[in-house]
Amino acid sequence: MTFPALLSKSAHIIVGMSGGVDSSVTALLLKQQGYQVEGLFMKNWEEDDNTDLCTAKQDYLDALAVSDKIGIPLRIANFSSEYWDHVFEDFIQEYKRGNTPNPDVLCNKEIKFKAFLNYAKTLGADYIATGHYVKKQIMTLQGRSPYPSLFKGADPKKDQSYFLYAIQESQLEQSLFPLGDLTKPEVRKIAHDFGLITSQKKDSTGICFIGKRPFRDFLKRYLSPKPGSIQSTDGQVLGQHEGLMYHTLGQRKGLQIGGVQGAMDSPWYVVEKQMKTNTLIVAQGKDHDSLYSKALRVSNIHWINQSPWPAGQPLYAKIRYRQTDQRCQIHYASHQTLILFDRPQRAVTPGQSIVFYDNDCCLGGAIIEDIVRSI
Repeated sequence: MTFPALLSKSAHIIVGMSGGVDSSVTALLLKQQGYQVEGLFMKNWEEDDNTDLCTAKQDYLDALAVSDKIGIPLRIANFSSEYWDHVFEDFIQEYKRGNTPNPDVLCNKEIKFKAFLNYAKTLGADYIATGHYVKKQIMTLQGRSPYPSLFKGADPKKDQSYFLYAIQESQLEQSLFPLGDLTKPEVRKIAHDFGLITSQKKDSTGICFIGKRPFRDFLKRYLSPKPGSIQSTDGQVLGQHEGLMYHTLGQRKGLQIGGVQGAMDSPWYVVEKQMKTNTLIVAQGKDHDSLYSKALRVSNIHWINQSPWPAGQPLYAKIRYRQTDQRCQIHYASHQTLILFDRPQRAVTPGQSIVFYDNDCCLGGAIIEDIVRSI
């Protein structure tokens, strides 16, 4: 575990408790090391608490049971208003634009490392701690005071730095990540050995406010579907879609395209969404040229430690979670920054995040705006 070298044993640390195994072990490890630890359960979504679609009630009960077992108090705070204003409304607006957003990035930026951190400070906390699989290291650089940087977690299958690229250096300075040097099996073993009820609890997946309900049914509550045509890259009409918002680039399933006369017997993939004409463009074959792009344009670029990466100097990036690092270069422009890859990238998706790395150090990231298929 990577903690500040001078972290006092009297430090007051508030742990974000989700009711899962990761936050449970985070609290346990800090308590075992003698710190003054409290838990905080965050309620970020208001409706459906009493249905099978939402697990918030059970998650709170699990967090409460874990807190009792460890011997720490558990608070509960309602950040649903902040979540709606700063995460959910952005989610809906991006779908209106035809993009595919990633609410986890905004949730970390606006809720866990802003609303939660600010609330914890009003309670007298010195630090907050979360169950993210990342590391914080204190760096030294000539000409400036020591500062924290974000690094990948030791478990490559669980590293979550991709989702934390949008936090500020000042927020990182006040945060702890006790699981950064551990693997998921090690975390589960710690929980099991201590008798925590979350030791074998399944990880939560999907978007928290959608829960287990069908995605299309949920989206229909906030956006009106607009049916249109599905066309091949050469303009042949192949069918009808129920709404561009239901599709994302690289998607294979759910297109409902039957046999097409004269076409190959291979799957169709979404390669483009034409918003002006409300047309979904598809192509056959998982390696069709239309699925690949050499470069992309980004907006809302953010550097954790504030210093922009030099233009033209090689660095690495991910365009989706768990993708292997891709070598690229960055070129700045007045409106949108251009990212040029050494190798073409498959199914680059506007609305998603691109995250930049220098070896294991997470430098920051940006929102993907446009695809550049050739340059």
